[in-house]
Amino acid sequence: MTPLIPGLAGALVVAGILGVVFGLRPAPQKPPAPARTRTPLIARLGQTSPRTRVLLLVGAGAGLIVAIVTGWFIAVLAVPALIVGLPMLLTAPPAASKIERLEGMEEWTRSLSGVLTVGVGLEQALIATLRSTPDAIRPEVTRLVARLGARWSTEDALRAFADDLDDATGDLVAANLILGARRRGRGLANVLESLAESVAADVRARRQIEADRAKPRATARWVTLITVGVLVFLALTGRYVAPYGSPIGQVILALLLGAYVATLVWMRTMTRGKPLPRFIGLAAEGGNA
Repeated sequence: MTPLIPGLAGALVVAGILGVVFGLRPAPQKPPAPARTRTPLIARLGQTSPRTRVLLLVGAGAGLIVAIVTGWFIAVLAVPALIVGLPMLLTAPPAASKIERLEGMEEWTRSLSGVLTVGVGLEQALIATLRSTPDAIRPEVTRLVARLGARWSTEDALRAFADDLDDATGDLVAANLILGARRRGRGLANVLESLAESVAADVRARRQIEADRAKPRATARWVTLITVGVLVFLALTGRYVAPYGSPIGQVILALLLGAYVATLVWMRTMTRGKPLPRFIGLAAEGGNA
């Protein structure tokens, strides 16, 4: 036991010396952190829509009146957030416009397939379909035709068309058209017809998914409306919410309301879905199509 203690002490001394040596070594300079651009609150408010600004002003005024009458100063922030935030969280995300664009791609692809069966070239067929293009994708097809008229190569124009659509299904349509422009075969019309059927099936599937997603949103909407109504009724007629009038009670109420809003945000994030990754465009390398 006695020889072990000096050995252990020597090891600790050596470890301490090594620690001092490594500690005195100059540390490499870290690259400066990128400056964060913070948008002032006034500038962010200026970027909102006029309707949102009006609702914020109305909510702030109503919250101030409630705070003066009841002494609940949390109402100055809670009422504007309730008026502006809840409709945004409980309404459906803009998925209908995406489905309409898919339907437009399906209809346009089917129309292009029909024009190609007549025997015209791909560029002439693309120009001919402009008249019957659905409104959902008419700006993109108009730019495609304009690029072809400006002597762009067909492949570059179709890659730019895919970038304009900015959708995985649009990339699939553009990729088949690029292959058709390279090979100049007669089977492109059949390929586009099959692709249109696939897009139509995708549209039906997305509509079913959105119908399923609408059910929990409707449930959350009704639960929120009932909860807000009950809280307002109790605040006006009973002493159930009296403990929340104290400073500590208002802090607890703010935490509870924040947790409920966080739950709504989490639910909306879950039902939003993620877009499929794109695989084509002007930024893609040649040959990826």
